[in-house]
Amino acid sequence: MREGTDRGETGQSEIRSGGRVGVTYKYFGAPNGATAARVPLSMRPEELGGDELGMGGMFTRIKPETVSAMVLTGIEGIPLHRVPPLELVVLHPDYAVVKLPTTVVDPLRGIGEESVGAAAFIWSTVPDRGGPSDAFNVYQLLHEWQDFSHRLHEAGHQPYCLVWP
Repeated sequence: MREGTDRGETGQSEIRSGGRVGVTYKYFGAPNGATAARVPLSMRPEELGGDELGMGGMFTRIKPETVSAMVLTGIEGIPLHRVPPLELVVLHPDYAVVKLPTTVVDPLRGIGEESVGAAAFIWSTVPDRGGPSDAFNVYQLLHEWQDFSHRLHEAGHQPYCLVWP
C-alpha cells in the first residue's frame, strides 16, 4: 500500500491528507510515442535513444500542466485557459506517459536572458499556481527547460513526461 492511502471495503483508494501523495514526474525526449511508451520499462530514456531533463535525469514534483502554463503564459502571453492539453501516450495502473505540446519547448529556444527573467517574474506572480515559489527558482527552472529544448530540437525529439505515484 502506498503511503497516505487506505483501501476501504470497496477497494477505492482514499487520500488521508486531502490531496495526491507522492506523485513524481520525469521529463524526457523521445523520437516518437512508441519509443516514449517503452521508457517506463527501463526508466532510462537514453537506453531507448531519448534525452532527459537535467543532468542524469531529473525527477520533480512539478506537474507537466504547470510547466506548459509557465512557458506559454510567461513567454508567449497565452491566457491560462488557452494552454493546450497534454496528450496521453500510455495509461497503466502504475504509471502514465504524457506528451507535452511542442509549443511548450519551442518558444524557449529563441529567447534571451531578459525574456527568461521576465517570464520567471510573470509566473512567480500567478496565484495558486503550484510549482516553484519565487522568481529565482522559476528562472532556474526555465533555464533548465531552455537547455532541454535545445537538446530535443537537435535530436529531433518531442517532450514527454513519465508520471507515477
